[in-house]
Formats: sequence, C-alpha cells, structure tokens
Amino acid sequence: MSETAAQMPPKADPQRWKALAFISVAQLMVVLDATVVNIALPTAQTDLGISDANRQWVITAYALAFGGLLLFGGRISDLWGRRNAFIAGLVGFAVASVVGGAATNEAMMLIARAGQGVFAALLAPASLSLLSVMFTDGKERAKAFGVYGALAGAGGGIGLLLGGLLTEYLNWRWTFFVNIPFAAVAVLGALFVIHESKGTRHRASLDVPGVLLSTTGLVALVYGFTRAEHDGWSDSVTIGMFVASAALLAAFVVTEAKVKHPLLPLRVLLERNRGGVYLGLGIAVIALFGTFLFLTYYLQVVQGFSPVKTGLAFLPMIAGMITGSTQIGARLLTRVPPRMLMAPGFLVAAIGMALLTRIEPGSSYAAHLLAPLVLLGLGMGTAFMPAMSIATIGVEPRDAGVASAMINTSQQIAGAIGTALLNTIAASATTSWLDSHTAQERALGSEGFVNAGAVHGYTVAIWWEVGALLLAAAIVAVFVTAKGQSGDSDSAATAEPVPAVMAH
Repeated sequence: MSETAAQMPPKADPQRWKALAFISVAQLMVVLDATVVNIALPTAQTDLGISDANRQWVITAYALAFGGLLLFGGRISDLWGRRNAFIAGLVGFAVASVVGGAATNEAMMLIARAGQGVFAALLAPASLSLLSVMFTDGKERAKAFGVYGALAGAGGGIGLLLGGLLTEYLNWRWTFFVNIPFAAVAVLGALFVIHESKGTRHRASLDVPGVLLSTTGLVALVYGFTRAEHDGWSDSVTIGMFVASAALLAAFVVTEAKVKHPLLPLRVLLERNRGGVYLGLGIAVIALFGTFLFLTYYLQVVQGFSPVKTGLAFLPMIAGMITGSTQIGARLLTRVPPRMLMAPGFLVAAIGMALLTRIEPGSSYAAHLLAPLVLLGLGMGTAFMPAMSIATIGVEPRDAGVASAMINTSQQIAGAIGTALLNTIAASATTSWLDSHTAQERALGSEGFVNAGAVHGYTVAIWWEVGALLLAAAIVAVFVTAKGQSGDSDSAATAEPVPAVMAH
C-alpha cells in the first residue's frame, strides 16, 4: 500500500447502520451479563448447594477472566480480524451460557462463568473496534457511538431489571439461557451484514510475553480487590496479590517498550486524550458500580422491594443514560469539544449522587430516589458517549482492537475496585455507627437499628462516589483536549497523531 493510499480515509461501509444494530445486540448481552446473574444468585446458590464462602466466585470468575484477558482479546481481533473475533466470541459466549443454565453443581457453574468471561474478553473489544473502523464520518460516528455508549452505560441497570423478571417469573437458569437468542441474532448479522477490510488487520507475530504478563498482572489485581472485599485489606494473600500485580504490570510496561510487535503499543496508551478517557472513565465507573451495589441492597433489604420492583426502580436512570448518550452527547459532539460534554456530564452525575446521600430507612422513592437517578443517568450517558468515541479516534486501524480493549479493561478493573473498596468503606462506617449509637437500638428495634446503620454506611460510601465523579470531571477537563468531530470524513479516525509525550 502506498503512503498516499494509507493516508486516505476508508470508504464508508454501506451496511454500517445494519451492522450497528447487531453489534449493539452483542454489546448489550456482554454488559448486562455482568449484573443479570446477581439478582438470580441467591436462588441459584440454594439449588446448586453453593456455600456462602464460594458464592462470590460466581461473580468473581466472570470478572477475572473478562478483565484479565481483555488486552489479549483486543490484540487477537487485530491479528485474526474483528469480524472473525466477533463471531467466535458470540458462539463461545452462547455455549458457556448453555453450560451455566444447565449447571447441576458448583463446578459447572464456575466453569460456565469463567467461560463467559473468556469469550466476553474476545467479543467486547471486537465490537467497539468494528464500529471505529466502519464509521468514519464525524456526525455518523457520533450517532453510532451514542447508541453504543448508551448501552455500555445502561446495560448494568438493564441486567438488574432483566435478572429480576427472569428469576421471579421463570427460573434463575433463564438468566443464562436468555443470552442464546441475543448471540444467535448477532451471529446472523455478522455473517450477512458485517464486512471488514482485510487491509485493517495487523500482520505481526503475537507478543507472548506481553500476553502472559498482562493477563497474570490484571488477574492478580482483580483478585486482590475481590479478596479484599471478603477477607480484608490486611490479609496476607490480598497484599501478596497487589504486590504481584504491581511487579507483573511494571514488567509488562518495560516489555512493551522493547518488543517489536507489542501487545499494547505505548503510543495507544500515552496519547493524552485516550489516556485521559481511560483514567477518567475508569474512576467514574467506580462510582457507578458502587451505586448499583448499594441501591440494590437498600431497595431489597431495607425497603423490602422484590427483585422485579428493584429492577424497575433503576429504569429512570437507564432512561436518563439513553437520553444523555443519544440525544445530548451524540447531537453535540460534532459542535463542541468532547471535554465540554464529559466534564459537565460527570458533574451532573455527581449532583445526582450527592442527592442520594439524603436517603434514610423510610425514604420515599419518588421524593428521594427518582430525581437523583435521572440526574445520574443523564450525566453518565452524556459523558459515556464521547468517551467511547475518543478512545478509538486517531488510532491506526491495526491498533483499533487493543485500543477498544483498553476502555473495556479500565471499566472492568474499576468495577472490581469499586465493589471491593466502596463495600469496605460502607461496612466500616456501618460498624462505627452501630457501636456509637447503641442507645438507639431500643427505640428503633433490632431490625430498624441494623437498617439505620446500613443506610448510614451506604451514604458515607456514596459521598466517596461523589468525590470520584468530581475527580473524573477534573481529569477529563485537563487531559482531553481533542476538538469536536466535524461532519466531514474524519481522517483522525485512521491517522495516528504523534503523542507529545512520546517525543521525550
């Protein structure tokens, strides 16, 4: 290929809008699967005889495989082709889901969840990188990433609702079987609609040392945080995992700077816009995952909501996310710089989060939860949309898969951090409150006393989430300097700018 040809923006795929529909189905399946099983877990635990000590592994097995293998999955899609990786990920995810739905014991369930994580790590970056190379016009790219960003943000809430409906009206096994029609539709779409130019593949050998170091380092990091949630931060194994993770990831960075064909080219990570997005979005996701966790417990345990009613309670937030992403973010991205959407979006979400600190054991949903959830959804949706686009804009097509994997990796790692760190903060605050308010136990009754302490713990943790969102807003305001995407064919989508930091 000549230098002139390499600089020309690729011709828009005539099937790109149909492809978006099928890619969106696959993305929704992956994202909602992170939460759809949560509500079904108590029932599944009873049926399969899973001990309390091991039930966390139903969630952790998925998170470990998904978070640990994302970079590998992203590079595989660059090497083997995004369409091929997309189809392989869908088929594998569907098979793992069948095993999970048919599980007769604990081992089958854990194998299925790990399998889902493995194939999700292949599927997620392939989905996002397909969009990045198929949509090159600025306005069209904004619309496409608006849809994708809405699903990425709202998928967790949709999973809670779907999990409640399936568990209450069918059976917990359907939280797995429901993935089969999703995968079947997306595979058919991939076979007949999605096409990929072979010129966008990265013909190079696989960085095996990079794969081993990144995978083991990320798995150790995720496991360290999930173990800390249950065994404490001073646990020797927890500390060992963090130390091992730091050493392995440091070795990974050194390796990537030296090898000829790195798994994660540092040019992808060190460009200030993408680096700002990875860091800012990851910190914001810590707050979002914490909200899902605390509000689910608050609504079900303290307020006595059923699983279905709990899922329905999140609908205003989901609607806010979809509105913020498709109606605000997508419409304004071609007119204003991305940071003018991301920073205000995180600030609006922080306001909604701050309002949630007013909840008490007897709070009214309409008076104390509805407006904060809408603000949280609007803010996060508005910020998510440009983040998804910036994460892949300006990346060479050969690096699109690994750049896409990085944004998924930042969210998965943030989810593990958020769940463990915020849960620890809440538990500590609850214990302190109960110890210092023993005189109120007689007035509130045993159950009311415990609920009051739990809600105090939630509100303390939510204030930390407010801080996380404010920090995320500051990070994107400082680091994300990209201009608004024009309506013309966006050459930045295919031409890698020289990062200033790489000149040193």
